[in-house]
Amino acid sequence: MKSGRVFLIIGIVLVSLFAIGGCSYNKMVSMEESIDAQWAQVQNQYQRRYDLIPNLVNTVKGYASHESEVFEQVTEARSKAGGVINIDSSVLDDPEAFDKYQKIQSELGTSLQRLMAVTESYPELKANQNFLALQDELEGTENRIATQRMRFNEAVQSYNKYIRGFPRNMFAGMFGFEKKSYFAAGTEAQNAPKVEF
Repeated sequence: MKSGRVFLIIGIVLVSLFAIGGCSYNKMVSMEESIDAQWAQVQNQYQRRYDLIPNLVNTVKGYASHESEVFEQVTEARSKAGGVINIDSSVLDDPEAFDKYQKIQSELGTSLQRLMAVTESYPELKANQNFLALQDELEGTENRIATQRMRFNEAVQSYNKYIRGFPRNMFAGMFGFEKKSYFAAGTEAQNAPKVEF
């Protein structure tokens, strides 16, 4: 009789653990899929920016042909990013690869800022309708990138918080769910810009 109760209690505990583990596993899969979907949206916006750059550079070149150093920087940054624009979400599980990817995208953004700064010296360029349209497209894309990165970070935060909570952390480890990396501000954003008059 006592052994029957013991087996019953062990059975209830095992069924409970199986149910909790199954629910936790399904939730972790769902959250990981949300991260992958959000990653695809970030990639989509980076691709859009990448596609706009040649048109922007060619328009500015027509007015500022002697700014070759800036054009070279933008072209070089774009070519670096070209090999890593659309990479699969496996980069999210490799912090080094994720940091490298983030650095390349940051360099591309910085070179675009330099290109836009050059345009300030050319009033006729700033009045050109093609340039204005491209500038609006680029500004809109940069805003979309920021929004998608924020949404990505929110999805990562929810996922990381979920898999680190007890008892889910045991199931996460058992099933191979690991903490994901966040997008972070570049090192240049850590310093206040110098303003000179």
